[in-house]
Amino acid sequence: MPQHPLTGKTVAILATDGVEQVELVQPRAAVEEAGASTELLSLKSGSIQAMNHDVEPGDSFPVDQVVGEASPDDYDALLLPGGTTNPDKLRQDPAAVGFVKQFAATGKPIGVICHGPWTLVEADAVRGRTLTSYPSVRTDIRNAGGTVVDQEVVTDNGLVSSRNPDDLPAFCAKIVEEFTEGRH
Repeated sequence: MPQHPLTGKTVAILATDGVEQVELVQPRAAVEEAGASTELLSLKSGSIQAMNHDVEPGDSFPVDQVVGEASPDDYDALLLPGGTTNPDKLRQDPAAVGFVKQFAATGKPIGVICHGPWTLVEADAVRGRTLTSYPSVRTDIRNAGGTVVDQEVVTDNGLVSSRNPDDLPAFCAKIVEEFTEGRH
């Protein structure tokens, strides 16, 4: 594989206040090191406040674009980091849910970790798919028509999922691979 297999690709990262910092930073670094450019989409302009272990404030990150003004057509892949409050806020926002629903319909690859699948559930994007997540999200995935497995990293036609920050090395390697392959 070439050293920079994602050169020329743009990855959208959808997150808001409460995102688990390591789940934002490590996947972003992995795709950027592979040559991709990234854009942080959020519910509002300005910056978002990341958290460590859900309760300790981390760093803040500048927002590149408000999700309601973004188009899935402008991105080659989507990252949905976790943290408990981040996807809970996203799934209550019609623009964020609409973006995820439209993006999932394109067949382009999506990487999701920890509590991130909550937004996919809200967008009706797990039906008939196999994925993993943080244990407390698994019933929601099943109720939304998805199949849940307890594995470090799961790939289902471009949908890459992992359970928690301990899975980040495997998750980051797999998203680079799937994002390189592109549309499924």
